[in-house]
Amino acid sequence: IFALAENYPELKANTNFLELQTSLKDLEDNIQKSRRFYNGTVRDFNTTIVVFPNNILANMLGFKAVPFFEASEEEQKNVEIKF
Repeated sequence: IFALAENYPELKANTNFLELQTSLKDLEDNIQKSRRFYNGTVRDFNTTIVVFPNNILANMLGFKAVPFFEASEEEQKNVEIKF
């Protein structure tokens, strides 16, 4: 959508389009921050459950390593926005 705006100067000057552009960027930034926070927490948890003496209690309670978040190729494709 940002590339499309480059070809249409009047679109780039439109207030609604600029607000949409800002909202989409903010949304992408928030998703990225959340993904990094989740993966950092998973890393810390996975490390904690394998380090002595935590590993003893983790094994007794059945704690298992948690997978990191990874978006599939389908999920990474650009989203089509319809107006």
